[in-house]
Amino acid sequence: DCLGTPIVYSPVKADLTGNIKKIRAVYDSNPTKFKTLQNILEVEKEMHGSAWPKIGATLALMWLKRGLKFMLVLLQSISDGERDEEHPNLIRVNAMKAYEIALKKYHGWMLQKLFTGSVYALPYRSDLLKALEKGKEVKEEESIEKIHQFLSRVAPILDAIYEMYTKMNAELSYKA
Repeated sequence: DCLGTPIVYSPVKADLTGNIKKIRAVYDSNPTKFKTLQNILEVEKEMHGSAWPKIGATLALMWLKRGLKFMLVLLQSISDGERDEEHPNLIRVNAMKAYEIALKKYHGWMLQKLFTGSVYALPYRSDLLKALEKGKEVKEEESIEKIHQFLSRVAPILDAIYEMYTKMNAELSYKA
């Protein structure tokens, strides 16, 4: 929602929300059996055989973690002060860096072109920071500090999910 321009980013939000719903549905089906994300992957691996990891919550979590990685790299880049010197209030440089690191290798030519075009609909850096503060006027330094705190809490969780996918050989490299 903080990225603005609903017509451009609503498909991305719907995709992320859909992945969360798929994972949540598996968890809700048997909270005792599916206590952790790793439990979900282990049970699905056993249940789906050769179709795994291309199915179910395992696939949904794979795409969700990639989307979250994009967001974390974007926020890290912004909080690190990386900017386009000619247009310091634009976040295209940050978004392109995040895309290169988190998503590009999983997207085919068409999605790559769509993403490159979509960066022109991103909000200004100042508007994004204000949106992250839910519209409150806060000093930029305070917003950046909150981003650092968020990243310090969330990055280790995301790293653990990536590590789990590697250890379980669940990572897929096909292009969407």
